[in-house]
Amino acid sequence: MKINIEIECTPAEARAFMGLPDFEPMQQRALAEMERRMMESLDTFSPDSLLKLWMQPVALNADWLQDLMRRATK
Repeated sequence: MKINIEIECTPAEARAFMGLPDFEPMQQRALAEMERRMMESLDTFSPDSLLKLWMQPVALNADWLQDLMRRATK
């Protein structure tokens, strides 16, 4: 014998029925805090600052390579 039971409810209703805690208010506060922090640090992600950050290692590697070549040719 096979019995199928279908229950149609929202996730919030299922959580309440099963006695699980509702973390939605905490999640909303955490997301709002993340958004606030992202908006505060948005100027550090400007294209100019990103290029400076990304190109810094390239410049160091170029200097290192030139120094290596100078020492190798002596």
